[in-house]
Amino acid sequence: MAYRSFEDVTLSRRALFRSGALFAGGAAVAASPIGAGVAWADHHKAAGAAMWPNVAATVADYVSTGKVANMQAVLGFGQADPVIISDGLTQFATGTPVDGDTLYRIYSQTKPITGMATMMLIDDGLIGLDQPLAEIIPAFADTKVQIEYDGSIEEDNLQPQARPVTIRHLLTHTSGLGYGIVQKGPIAAAYAARGLGAGQVTKLPLPGIGGVPEKITLETFANRLASLPLVHQPGTKWSYSVGLDLLGRVIEVASGMSFDSFLRTRLFEPAGMDSTFFRVPDSEKERLTTNYGIDNGTPLPLDLAADSIFLDEPAFPYGGSGLVSSPRDYDRFLRMLLGNGMLDGKRVMGELAVRVGTSNLLPRGVETAGTWIEGQGFGAGGRVQTDNGMHAYGWGGAAGTVGFVEFTSGLRAGLYTQYMPAEAYPIQRGYPEIVLRDLAAMRGM
Repeated sequence: MAYRSFEDVTLSRRALFRSGALFAGGAAVAASPIGAGVAWADHHKAAGAAMWPNVAATVADYVSTGKVANMQAVLGFGQADPVIISDGLTQFATGTPVDGDTLYRIYSQTKPITGMATMMLIDDGLIGLDQPLAEIIPAFADTKVQIEYDGSIEEDNLQPQARPVTIRHLLTHTSGLGYGIVQKGPIAAAYAARGLGAGQVTKLPLPGIGGVPEKITLETFANRLASLPLVHQPGTKWSYSVGLDLLGRVIEVASGMSFDSFLRTRLFEPAGMDSTFFRVPDSEKERLTTNYGIDNGTPLPLDLAADSIFLDEPAFPYGGSGLVSSPRDYDRFLRMLLGNGMLDGKRVMGELAVRVGTSNLLPRGVETAGTWIEGQGFGAGGRVQTDNGMHAYGWGGAAGTVGFVEFTSGLRAGLYTQYMPAEAYPIQRGYPEIVLRDLAAMRGM
């Protein structure tokens, strides 16, 4: 079933542009974030450390104290070139200095990219935001739901879906699908046994995260996933999931192209993102960083750049966690979002697709209490915040990276480093606050 426009999906153009949940106060991304008395060009030419003193001090501290081998902060306004604050080497002691073209495993920062690719197909009228998944992948019509969360996966603990899984559910982690890094018990074991993991980390045989996954197609991934129960009823609870990975298969079916080809031809090439890969080419491997595992505060090599698992073909193109990218490339993606789909005078995405994708798409009444997004919204693969006069959208990655846009000020910001787990240090969660502290100081000048 094709949907010719967003109007077919419950969101009319008139309602979208009237909705306060989209843009607080009607953000003007071309406006100066500093104020009328400061020229945009002069602001942009100022030294990065002087513009962003708290950000620069944080980057320097993390590298100088040996917490990480390197760290980069990328900050920009509107469509202006970014300021890049860099420190450290691609690998402790023996690496090369990092810059905006260094390659990082962005893991779940892949999700907003897959989310926006999905919004493109909605804009094309090939799928609908509230279209049942089973109309695209029929196997999901028969998928059951666990009665006891993370309990048995046998028939005595299963019930029918109360409502169908939709594209909106997949985009917002409200589908009821599980995640191998979240679930426990039989469902987690079943995901692992069927090759339905959250992504790839290292070739080392480390329990739970290591080893080379089985090579399968996205079609096989989707069908295996459909044979296992959901962990929640669709549309009832926010629960981190493989929904964005499954959208890779939805994109293939709807577009008639392989998922990686769709991203390359519809998004990466038009946006000038020539350093974003599911597999790092041999010609670019010198730019790749080493990823470290943090053990009692000590970084230990987890995935060496010279023998990285990302130099080989992945099990399949993971739409939720599979991309390697450069700070400069991801900044172009964020810049395109701030331009409402425009970048360097070219239209990469439809304006409405960006506005809807960066708005709060959570189903009405969904439970978020006790989750990572409690009190916030969620859009196409990324967190949405619209409080205190702001409208922010973005997400982070498992190796400490983060990227977001804030439409009201026209700000875009990214942080790039390589360590796992991201919770080992507070920087990923604290980075937006550090950025906004410097931004508030600029406004007070």
